[in-house]
Amino acid sequence: MNRQPGSGRSVLVTGAAGSIGSRLCRAMLESGCRVAGVDDFFSGLRENIEPLAGDPNFTFLERDVCEPGLLAALNGMIGPFGAVLHMAAVVSAPWSLENPERTDAVNRAAALALHGEARRLGVGAFVFAGSAAEYGLPLAGPAREGMAGEPQTPYGRSKFLATRAIEASGYGCALRLFNVYGPMEGNPGPYDGVVRRFLDAALRGEPFAVHGDGGQTRDFVHVDDVVRALLHASGVWGNEPLRGVFNYGTGRATSVAELAGMVAAVAGRELVIRHLPERPGDLHDSQADMGRARAAGLPMPETRLEDGLRATWKRLKELGGRSG
Repeated sequence: MNRQPGSGRSVLVTGAAGSIGSRLCRAMLESGCRVAGVDDFFSGLRENIEPLAGDPNFTFLERDVCEPGLLAALNGMIGPFGAVLHMAAVVSAPWSLENPERTDAVNRAAALALHGEARRLGVGAFVFAGSAAEYGLPLAGPAREGMAGEPQTPYGRSKFLATRAIEASGYGCALRLFNVYGPMEGNPGPYDGVVRRFLDAALRGEPFAVHGDGGQTRDFVHVDDVVRALLHASGVWGNEPLRGVFNYGTGRATSVAELAGMVAAVAGRELVIRHLPERPGDLHDSQADMGRARAAGLPMPETRLEDGLRATWKRLKELGGRSG
């Protein structure tokens, strides 16, 4: 993944102990950057960053992104930073329905405070992890960036408000990430994504729990492809940092029922589905229009869903059920 050395550039990654953040830290280090990682372990896991602990170019701090003046404090301790990549977030739409105030505090207020600090301090690049949940209402065909605006959950709403403010400011960029999957540490929980839940069910020999009829579609993009896009967006490969809002998915839609069949085939399990009621706030269809991302030079996803599922299943078995 090391396209061009970062030449010692100092970067800050929030949510560094998360599934995406930890891989992003590793890729930044491989690109020649000095990396400061921040996480409060609300959803991130210590074991995700333990392999990085011995790297002299990596510094980790256990901090809450809602802390006022966080970037200025870190800038004085570690910086100055050339880029801030803000991955920290409440990432579960169902959890956000139960905890809307905390979701807004983390996903909107903290993100915009960090964005404002980065701009005042002259940080060269700011990258925010947005979400496909910003689109909300049913859409006909692939979603284009200008279609967002009616999210159905506090999670989607908070992400949309942050993304809209970043775009309006003219400083930094937001990548609206679609359904990210891949080897992810940690025991499966009730709010995990559908890929993780299906793989765990296959490992346990249990039926695949499908909310609704399984006809709803998702755009599944592998975490390694997402990390490459984030690196490009930040400019660490020598390109100009991006500004504005960009979808990031594969541009392909896969139904949940199709996904279940693919997971069963990869795992060598019989396909048995247990249908459950639809979940409030769930989108029926989600597919990225990648025109703007392609025009901006973002690297297009390279991982076929079948290959990504196969590699994720292999890692899941190696960890004994602690990945998905």
